[in-house]
Amino acid sequence: MIVTVLGGGHGCYAAAVEMAERGHTTRLWRRDAAALQALAACGHLEVSDYRGSRQVSVGGEDAQVQLHHELGQALRGAELILIPLPATSHEALAAQLAPLLEDGQVVFLPPGTFGSYLFAKALRDSANPAEVAFAETGTLPYLVRKHGVNQLVISAYATRLPTGVLPARLAPQAMEVLKQAYPSVEPCADALSAALMNAGPIIHPPLILMNAGPLEHFEAWDIHHEGTQPAIRRVTSALDAERMALREALGYGAPHFPLADHYSEQGEPWMYGHGAHGKLTDSGDWREKIDLHSHRYMLEDTRLGLSLLVSLGRWIGLPTPLASGLLALASAVTGNDLYAQGRTLERLGLDALDREQMQALLIQGPRR
Repeated sequence: MIVTVLGGGHGCYAAAVEMAERGHTTRLWRRDAAALQALAACGHLEVSDYRGSRQVSVGGEDAQVQLHHELGQALRGAELILIPLPATSHEALAAQLAPLLEDGQVVFLPPGTFGSYLFAKALRDSANPAEVAFAETGTLPYLVRKHGVNQLVISAYATRLPTGVLPARLAPQAMEVLKQAYPSVEPCADALSAALMNAGPIIHPPLILMNAGPLEHFEAWDIHHEGTQPAIRRVTSALDAERMALREALGYGAPHFPLADHYSEQGEPWMYGHGAHGKLTDSGDWREKIDLHSHRYMLEDTRLGLSLLVSLGRWIGLPTPLASGLLALASAVTGNDLYAQGRTLERLGLDALDREQMQALLIQGPRR
């Protein structure tokens, strides 16, 4: 299978490595030409994970990962397009991709924050008649950090990836393609259900806001180690309860992948299996400088992710006091109205839909 990975972030490089090692013809495109050239000059990615350390060649057609400067060339003939990028990139990238997509392709956003709708809408609004499936899941498939130009440390791989497809009518074909890349995908009812599996807006807003003092005081701070204290866990659990209540109110049944399972060594395995939190903190890779104005935990998980939860609650008349409160607190910290800037149903133009119309949209996709 031909797989194209878009982007140069931590998850993008990890995806390129995994797809190449699974035997797929793997292409990597990133907007930053200088960074791509620097990677090409290295000639390989150095990967460390539970299997040890090794090299994966990068470069031209004979390399395990082919590097592409031109987006159209990278997309041409690809069966699966992986976009393991922050949701903040979706709007601009969707407009770039729309005229270039081909019939039968699957675009996968891990995770998506309902970005699948942005990509589907961009395709609808373009002159491109291709029928494309847009899928998203609840987390990045890797706990991973890049070091330097070509070094990669993967602390854990996702073992369960709850995934929904927009339009849902294309889910059977899309899941066949996705399972070749990620055998751990598990079908959700639709893309909105998958969006409500996104763990980032549940984990990160409480961690950054309740650790705001240490984050601004210390040069580096590990919010997942020192910052994950019982009081913060209680807030995270309460916020996750609001997410699961939203899922139930929208008619999505279990499993809801409660975040408590991420921290537990027993019970139902979470997306990264048992013991993932310990692997993350043991790695030391998440001791970092987090700027509360510019970090993706604020701009993506809080501004986009929490605003989606709050707007869905308003749409169905279900209060989300903790999500709303955290979003208001984050707005005060940043000096911006994050709900007004967020990925809300209002900004997506979907707030006037009733439930039947929303269901039709999720099954059929945006009308041309």
